[in-house]
Amino acid sequence: MVSGNSEVLAPLAVDAVMSVIDTKTATHVDLDMIKVVCALGGTTEDTKLVDGLILKSQASTAAGGPTFIKKAKIGLIQFQLSAPKTNMENSVIVGDYQQIDRILREEKAYILNLLKPIVKSKCNVLLIQKSILRDAVNELALHYLSKYKIMLITDIERSDIEFISTSLGCTPIADPNEFTVDKLGFAEMVQEMGTANGKLVQITGVQNPGRTVSILVRGSNQLIMGEADRSIHDALCVVRCLVKQRFLVPGGAAPETHLSLALERYGEELGGLKGYCISQLGRSLDVVAYTLAENAGLHPINILSALRKAHADGKSSYGINVKKGKVSDMVELNVVQPLLVSSGAMKLAIETVRMILKIDDIVAIR
Repeated sequence: MVSGNSEVLAPLAVDAVMSVIDTKTATHVDLDMIKVVCALGGTTEDTKLVDGLILKSQASTAAGGPTFIKKAKIGLIQFQLSAPKTNMENSVIVGDYQQIDRILREEKAYILNLLKPIVKSKCNVLLIQKSILRDAVNELALHYLSKYKIMLITDIERSDIEFISTSLGCTPIADPNEFTVDKLGFAEMVQEMGTANGKLVQITGVQNPGRTVSILVRGSNQLIMGEADRSIHDALCVVRCLVKQRFLVPGGAAPETHLSLALERYGEELGGLKGYCISQLGRSLDVVAYTLAENAGLHPINILSALRKAHADGKSSYGINVKKGKVSDMVELNVVQPLLVSSGAMKLAIETVRMILKIDDIVAIR
C-alpha cells in the first residue's frame, strides 16, 4: 500500500538507524531508541525524521499558558502539582466559611511550595508524568504556571520517561526539593503542532542530545498510516540485521536454492544416515522458493525447476523475478537482503526440528 512512497520511507529508516549508532563499531541497534509517532492528516510523503522529540500530548492552555517556547529549559517531574489525597475515598463537608478560607490558604501555600524550586531554576517547559492516584495539576497550579510563562505538558507515560530523559539529557525528578538546574534539559524550541487527530508537541534543537531519534508518520487515513508505520518498522529491522552482520546476499530465494543444491551434493558424497539427513535438509530449503513463487501467483514447480537449473549451471545469483514471472540475476536487479535474514531463519528452523526430536526421545540428550 505504501510501496509507491519507498523513495521517501526507505532512506528515512536508514537515516534513523545511522543516527542512533556508532557506524564504525556498532554491532547492535536498540530500536527502542527510535520512537515512531503516528499523526493522522497529510500524506505519507509528509512523514519525516525529527532530530529531537515528538510527544503525543498537548500543552495545557486552560489558564492561558504558552504553547511556544524558545531557548527552552525543560524539567521532567514525577510528582503531581495538586493537593494530596487521602488513602481512602471519602468526603469532607465544611460548613464554616472561615474553615473554607483556611483550606484554600493551605492549598495555595502547598502549591506555591511545590512551584518554588521550579520557578527558581528558571524552568520554562515542564513535563509531568501521568498518575492514576490524583490529578497531575489543579487549577491553582495552572494559574501560577501561566503567570510565570511556564509551558506545561501533562500525561507523559511512565514507559516514555527513559526515552525522553535520554533524548533531552534531563533527569527525572521525583522529589520537589531535588528540582535543580543541573537536572534540566535544554532545547532551542518547543512548540505545539495541530493535526487532524489532535495536537502534538515537537522539541527540536536539543543542546545535549542522546542517541535517539523520532519519526513522525503521517497518513490521510488510519489504514494508510498504520501500513506506513508497519513498513517503517520492517525497514528498521532489516537495517538492524545489516548492522549486526554486514553482508548482503542476492534475494529472490537465490541463497536458499544454491545451498539446497550444495547440501544435496554433499549428502550424496557422504552417504549413510548422515548423508541422507543432509540431503533432506537441502531439499527442505526448496520450500522458500516454492512459497515465494506461489505467493507471487506463478507456477511454483516450473519456476523452481528453472531456478534449480540456473544454479546447477553456475548462476549462483539467480533468483525469482516476481515482476516478470521468471528467474533473473538478482544482483543486476539490485534485489539484495542482509545475510542475517536468511541465516537466522535457517538456524531457527533447524533448532525447532531438533527441539521436536528431543521431546519425542528420537535424539538422545547428552
